[in-house]
Amino acid sequence: MHSYTRAETRERNKLFRQGFRQALADCVDPDISRKIERIDQAAAERGAQELAALHKVQADARQDLAAAKAVERTAPRADRAAAREARKAAEQRVRLAERAVHKAERS
Repeated sequence: MHSYTRAETRERNKLFRQGFRQALADCVDPDISRKIERIDQAAAERGAQELAALHKVQADARQDLAAAKAVERTAPRADRAAAREARKAAEQRVRLAERAVHKAERS
C-alpha cells in the first residue's frame, strides 16, 4: 500500500511527465528515476505504517466486540437491552474497521 501526500503526488506527476518527454527524445536523465523511486519508497513506508495502525484498530474492535458479547450473555434481564445495543455498536465498529483494512489492502 502506498500513501502519497498531495505534494508527493504533484512532484511525482511532474517528474513522470519530464521523464516521458525525455523518453520521447531518447535522452532520459537517471536522476528523475531516482527521485520517483525515493518518493515511492517514502509513500510505501507511510502506507505500511498506516496499514499496521488499521490492523491494530481492527484487533481492538474485535476485542471490544468479544467483551460486549460476554457482557450481553451475563447481563441480568433488566440490563439486557442496553447490553444488546452496546454489542450492536461494537459490531458496527468491527465492520467499519474491517472495511477500512480491506480498502487499504486493495490500494
